[in-house]
Amino acid sequence: MSASTAEEAGSQRLRLGGDFSLLWWSAAISSLGDGATIAASPLLASRLTDDPRLIGAASVAFTAPFVLFGIPAGLLGDRLDIRKMMVRVDITRAVLLAVLTVGILGGWGGLPLLYGCMFLLGVGEVLSRNAAQVLVPFITPKAGLSTANARIMGVQEAGTGFVGPLLGALIFGVAVALPFGVDAATFLCSAVLLSRIRRTRPIERGPDRAGVMSEMMAGARWLFSHQLLRSLALVSCLINLAGNAMLAVLVVYSGKVLHLGPFGYGVLLACQAVGAVLAARFAPALTERLGREGALVATAVLITASETALAAVPSVYAAGAALTIFACGTVTWNVVVVVLRQTLVPQHLLGRANSVYRLVAWGGLPIGAAVGGIVAAEVGTRAVFGAGAVVMAVVAAGLFVGARRQWITRAEQSAEQSTVQSTEPTTVQASVQSTEPTAVQAPPLTEAS
Repeated sequence: MSASTAEEAGSQRLRLGGDFSLLWWSAAISSLGDGATIAASPLLASRLTDDPRLIGAASVAFTAPFVLFGIPAGLLGDRLDIRKMMVRVDITRAVLLAVLTVGILGGWGGLPLLYGCMFLLGVGEVLSRNAAQVLVPFITPKAGLSTANARIMGVQEAGTGFVGPLLGALIFGVAVALPFGVDAATFLCSAVLLSRIRRTRPIERGPDRAGVMSEMMAGARWLFSHQLLRSLALVSCLINLAGNAMLAVLVVYSGKVLHLGPFGYGVLLACQAVGAVLAARFAPALTERLGREGALVATAVLITASETALAAVPSVYAAGAALTIFACGTVTWNVVVVVLRQTLVPQHLLGRANSVYRLVAWGGLPIGAAVGGIVAAEVGTRAVFGAGAVVMAVVAAGLFVGARRQWITRAEQSAEQSTVQSTEPTTVQASVQSTEPTAVQAPPLTEAS
């Protein structure tokens, strides 16, 4: 298919292909089970202890691998068959959840088992999420990247934030182990779907002389030399820190302040899906209307408003509205920055640069969960939300300054100029140099906020 044909397909309600449909259904089914576990794991922890720090530790255990295994996950994504890796990861996660289910039924499923399983599930999440984002550009037309990423994020949020939590909270009341067993089954179904994908990313083989550490650091060197993506990674870290601090203590807030039971907590989590689905539907159009800079500023403002509402108004309705707004902002942010990475990063470095970006961005998740639990234990949950609002207000101000300087537009223009210059056949020497891996350079910006 020619480039013009792909662009025409993109303008007419893009046909993203059968492989994308399989990936989408895999995300939809596994997200349903993930949502059940997301609702059930803090409920299980709250049954085993009433200490907010120990409850928040379950989230720390799940998100710590995002920091510890981010860069190795990128190298594996660049060097292995992504499709086969995702299948094996899903099968492994199914086994882990089966062990947790049996442990709960057998009476030996305490906090240590919960923490251990959540940690290993987090490792699988790092591998799978990074691999999926690297795979998308190889199974969809370039004109459809925004739509494809938005659809996957939308169905993931609908599963993890709406249907899954409702299901998990409901069946948790029937049998404590049941949500984890359901999640195990969904991972097996996901593995079957992924195994049927025909296209995959070509396996990149690095030079024999390059060591593993050198290959892993290649993505880090590229990303940290790129001022736009480096800045966005740091901002994403702050957003994740504030957001996960809020979510880590939400179960405590819903029980002690809002006086909700397990099902009410599930309904509260489900409110996130409303905003997520709306964002997945309208984020591409919103980005086109406001521009990428304007869309990112809008997301920071929305997240600031959500944290402020939770801190200021101790009401079930205010909490539901705040979580809806929060999810709308985060999904819109993800749609914009994921497409930027998929288009600006050289394909041979996409897995590693993507994983380094996630390493920085997701580094805020365990820190936020830990800080949220400590602050909630010492001061109260509403103080966690207030601190998050302050952090996000600073982020919004910084993004506004960046938008005024058109930092994204300038980065894309610099990337286009670099591509044109690197492909010009001026001399044989220049042509040879442009094929060396070390010649791939980040388009510099004169200023970045």
